[in-house]
Amino acid sequence: MSAVMKKQLELWSADQEGLWQAVLAKDARCDGQFVFAVSSTGIYCRPSCPSRRPRRDRVSFFQLPENAEQAGFRACLRCHPKETSSVDPQTQMARDVCRLIEANEGEPITLSALSERLGVSSFHLQRTFKSVMGISPRDYAETYRVNKFKQDVRRGEAITSAMYDAGFGSSSRLYESAAAQLGMTPATYGKGGRGMTINYAVAESPLGRLLVAATNKGVCSVMLGDSDATLKADLSREFPAAQIRHDEKPLQSSLKSIVDYLKNKTPHLDLPLDIRATAFQRQVWEQLRAIPYGQTHSYSDVARAIGQQTAVRAVAHACATNPVALVIPCHRVIREDKTLGGYRWGLERKKKLLQAEREAVE
Repeated sequence: MSAVMKKQLELWSADQEGLWQAVLAKDARCDGQFVFAVSSTGIYCRPSCPSRRPRRDRVSFFQLPENAEQAGFRACLRCHPKETSSVDPQTQMARDVCRLIEANEGEPITLSALSERLGVSSFHLQRTFKSVMGISPRDYAETYRVNKFKQDVRRGEAITSAMYDAGFGSSSRLYESAAAQLGMTPATYGKGGRGMTINYAVAESPLGRLLVAATNKGVCSVMLGDSDATLKADLSREFPAAQIRHDEKPLQSSLKSIVDYLKNKTPHLDLPLDIRATAFQRQVWEQLRAIPYGQTHSYSDVARAIGQQTAVRAVAHACATNPVALVIPCHRVIREDKTLGGYRWGLERKKKLLQAEREAVE
């Protein structure tokens, strides 16, 4: 690749309109430099893919195919974006590590074994991989195994068979991972959530009606609205196969904590959570929880913080799909031009939240 082209790609990383123009032009020179993902199809492609171009507001950009997969997208079967090569040595090293982990058929592979295979030190490999992918090789391996388990279960494979095929040596190891990544037990996931019991309660708050729902492991949903009936209907749509019960007793503490937070009696919410998330969503949501009370970050700030500079739209989507309002403070993310951006529970609520936090800090 020429120095001019490389410089242009660097500019495109800062200017997503340039990336989009490369996609519209089906520019094969950019293959291997980034991929684009489409939210409506769940598929990612190389820039030169011959498929019909989607609407701009449905497109996110990722530096690597592996980054797109961490965000929950699947490779296009038409253009095979994973087969493109990268000219950047650090990026290529990260891709090589991913390939070695995936080729190991779920069997654990140590950092020292990976570094020996690639002929670099463990420290250099770990640092390089994390700078490119945003997570460690171990985290990538864990996510890959859980994703493989999920895919096999969706295809109808038995839980036990899918567990061993994904490289989990025991059910206890799988359940440990499931607690963090599935948000429910593997068997429950395989049944689409059927058999899960969710208790919920609704209370009045400074921002209208507040619904809090929880499993026996932790809070799984926090919603804001104007109508109890609408909030209950939204909860039922979110968990269509679960048994949902109105029971305030087990939720009194959580409700009080959130109402106190909205009344500026406490700046922090630290509640046990039971939420499902992809590796990308977890990265975004953890970054949101790191935004200080009374401050805001832009969607671009969050994308840069997790090492995914071009995934601004994917970050916005992760914010929009946050299941626990306030506990994960997605309201603290705004646009680059300081306008509010979107908010699932209404821009007026977002405005009031930010104003109340600023005043409390001052």
